[in-house]
Amino acid sequence: MKFSRIHTLKEIAEIISCSYVGADDFAVEGMNEIHVVTPGDIVFVDHPKYYDKALQSAATIVLINKEVECPAGKALLISDDPFRDFNTLTKHFRPFVAANVSIEASATIGEGTVIQPNCFIGHNVTIGKNCLLHANVIVYDNAVIGDNVIIHSGTILGADAFYYKKRPEGFDQLLSGGRVVIEDNVGIGALCTIDKGVTGDTTIGAGTKIDNQVHVGHDTVIGKKCLIASQTGIAGCVIIEDEVTLWGQVGTTSGITIGAKAVVLGQTGVTKSIEGGKSYFGTPVEESREKLKQLANVKRIPDILNKLK
Repeated sequence: MKFSRIHTLKEIAEIISCSYVGADDFAVEGMNEIHVVTPGDIVFVDHPKYYDKALQSAATIVLINKEVECPAGKALLISDDPFRDFNTLTKHFRPFVAANVSIEASATIGEGTVIQPNCFIGHNVTIGKNCLLHANVIVYDNAVIGDNVIIHSGTILGADAFYYKKRPEGFDQLLSGGRVVIEDNVGIGALCTIDKGVTGDTTIGAGTKIDNQVHVGHDTVIGKKCLIASQTGIAGCVIIEDEVTLWGQVGTTSGITIGAKAVVLGQTGVTKSIEGGKSYFGTPVEESREKLKQLANVKRIPDILNKLK
């Protein structure tokens, strides 16, 4: 998430009431999670296991809960609770604004687009030309929808990321200030849920078709011309490259990559990154031919045992 203007390190420190290491006028351009940071961004880290990764990332401002040596060319924000203060910044720069109409005046809707009754279109949403949104589609704030997109009833674009920190008193949610971006010629079935990014974009690439009752987690990027069948669940921060096919009830773990033109058969659990151009099946996932051979051999076990007796 990039800010509307460049802020100084001192300004950011004042917002979250913390100390800092670096010049007062050190430039701060935005804030992001570690997998999408670029120079000028703030990244937060609150566990020693990840200190080095954050300090060595592309981010030039590190919100951290310990005074450490500041890398050259970077700045530190020293906080007793970086998770809390990252949320404070999200509230400040991307606050929730209540709506009082079904289609917000700040939304931009292209020529030829049809929006059926009972849809909700939030603040600063952009919808392209010749789209069709069927009844009861919900589009949260700041979403971007391209041209020639069809979205069926009951689908929700832009719900919060499923991202929590466990506290003694319960679970503390990491607030979501990102967006959903739907590119041209995408088709989305009924009752799908596509979560917005925590700070970046959840993206559905051009020409991709998604069946009913599919969930797409925060910050996931789905490539162009993919096919995703019903009841598939895609976790957060997944990269699905172009022309991938996921059949029904596929589930994935977070942070993995599915290579271009891979085919994942129904009810597979994708527990790790997989290469493109191959077919996969099973949990844990394996190439489908190998998995099917294993299943055939399992069926032979009773006969083998009888022979041994």
